[in-house]
This record gives sequence, C-alpha cells and structure tokens, in this order.
Amino acid sequence: MWQPSILLLCFILQGAVAADRSEVWGYVEIRHKAHLFWWYYKSPHRASSPIKAWPTILWLEGGPGGSGVGGGNFQGIGPLDVNLKPRNSTWLQKADLIFVDLPVGVGYSYVEDPSVLATTDVQVAADATELLKALTKEIPTLHSSPLFLVGESYGGKLAAKIGISVARAIHAGALKLTLGGVVLGDSWISPDDFALSYAQLLRDVSRLSDEAVAPLNRMAAIVKEQIAARQFTTAKMTWTNLVDLIDQQSDGVDMLNFLLDKGEGSSTSQVFPSTPNTIDGLMNGVIKEKLKVIPKNIIWQGVAIQVFEAMNATYMKPAIDEMGWSEEFLEHAKAGFAIL
Repeated sequence: MWQPSILLLCFILQGAVAADRSEVWGYVEIRHKAHLFWWYYKSPHRASSPIKAWPTILWLEGGPGGSGVGGGNFQGIGPLDVNLKPRNSTWLQKADLIFVDLPVGVGYSYVEDPSVLATTDVQVAADATELLKALTKEIPTLHSSPLFLVGESYGGKLAAKIGISVARAIHAGALKLTLGGVVLGDSWISPDDFALSYAQLLRDVSRLSDEAVAPLNRMAAIVKEQIAARQFTTAKMTWTNLVDLIDQQSDGVDMLNFLLDKGEGSSTSQVFPSTPNTIDGLMNGVIKEKLKVIPKNIIWQGVAIQVFEAMNATYMKPAIDEMGWSEEFLEHAKAGFAIL
C-alpha cells in the first residue's frame, strides 16, 4: 500500500539510538519521497590500533527484495536470532555491522509514490552512496573504520555496483570514508553462467534425469544469447521459464539447496526448527515496537514483490566488468580499494 506523503513527513530524518550508542537506527531520505531504513551495531569487542583498524561491514541482502535488517540480521549474522537469543556466531565478534533495507521499498524502507522505486542497479548504487554520506554524520566511527561491502546473491551484484559508486564518490571528495573492500558470496554477477550450470549440476547430484539435460541446456543457451543482445527483460522471462521447467523435471527441487524439495528448506522453521517466532511476526511485532520510528502503516516486506518487479529490466544484466577489469576500477583499487 502506497502511503500519502502527508502522513509520513514526520519520519524523514528521524532515528533512534540505544543509551550506550551500541545501536543506532533510522531513516534517510536518499531521494525525494524515497526513504531507506538502516540499523547500526557497534561491536562490544571493538578494538582498534594504528596498525589494524577495526572494520565496519555493510550487509547487502539478495533478491532484489530481501531485507538486510530482517534476514541478514536476525536470520544471518546479527547479534540475535529470530528467538531473540544471542547468536554465538555473530559477525559482531570481528566487526561493527550496518544492515540496510535496500533497494528502497524493501523491509522497513518505503516510498511515498511507486514511481520512485529504483529500476536499475545503478540507481540502487547511487541510493546506497547517498545513505553512506548521511551515515558518516550519524556514525562517527565510519571516519576511522574501513568499510567492507558484503553481499550475497543479488546483494553481491549490488555490492559490486555500490563499490564503484562509493569509490568514485571518495575519489571526488564527496564521501569521507575508507573503502576496505567488497566481499561477494554466491553473487548474481553473471546470470548466463548460472543458467548454463543448472542442468548439469542437478543431473550430477541425481536431481535430474539424463534426458532432461539437453532441453534445459538449449533454453539456457537462449538466455545467454538474449543477454548478449542486451534483451534483459526477455532474458528474464526465458530464465523464469527455465527455472519452471527445472521445477517440473526435478519434482520440485529447492534451487537454493538441491538436497531438499521446495517448501522443505528455505523457511524459518527449517533454519530454526523449534522457534516460536516467524521473521514476519518478529519484524511486524516486537522489533517494530522497539524501533519506534517505523510508520504505523508500513508493513515489513509489504511491497517486496513490487521492488523485484521494478528491477525487471536490470535483473539479468551482468556485473562482470565491475569486478575489476576496467581501468577506472583498477585505478581506484590502487588507492586502497580491494576486491576480496
């Protein structure tokens, strides 16, 4: 549901902070009528020296349409799990953490008009850069703490794009921080390579028959041709048909974990079998209450599908060049920006 701007003006630039400043969160209006939500955790283990500065990690969720503030935080690397129990493996042991609901419209982020949803990766990268400009004023440690962009799945593709945008802003003097690096996990930077890998991999792990491989490979080859012709929207339709055909031929294999079938592996209950909480219930309940600044009429992940659909024309566009092959990118790398 799109909210009238008159109801939301009071939330622009509003945020909150824990008494000991171990947590800070809030909104930044990165474009007119476009509001990104972020949440910063200062590590209790923070230790820094002139030789080794304590790092800060900006977590970027996949999708596009996944919520970093929800998924990356409570289902991944944050201090608490969905039961609100301390997580022994939290990355706060090694770094300060920033979670963001990106692209705008995801999670607690919102737009006052659907026309301002991001439609390209370049726009998302520009939005993230504007967010960081604001956060250097809200989080004093960012001036001395090297920032690492860490992205998984589509978040990895965005991390590559954001890395270039941030490096350019730093080079131009518009952003005052040190970019430590970009870390990519299972990143959607080359959709045609993913498409071409599906059939043989699933056949090798006995989730597809020998007879199913050839037609699936032919469809994947069409995806590659369409991407090469820059027909990205058409390629996404073909890729969707490819995934649907794999679903039919494999009796519903879970594409995120081929050991399981759909419905068995991707839910919160599978990750946390005994949890009384769902991530939706948590984020729309006790967490929303705690944060105080979320507009009452915003439902967490309420427009995630619209965010995904708005990115249709850029979804299948590769991000290979952003991985360091361009001269401009390498020039920024020599200035201290590294790809890990």
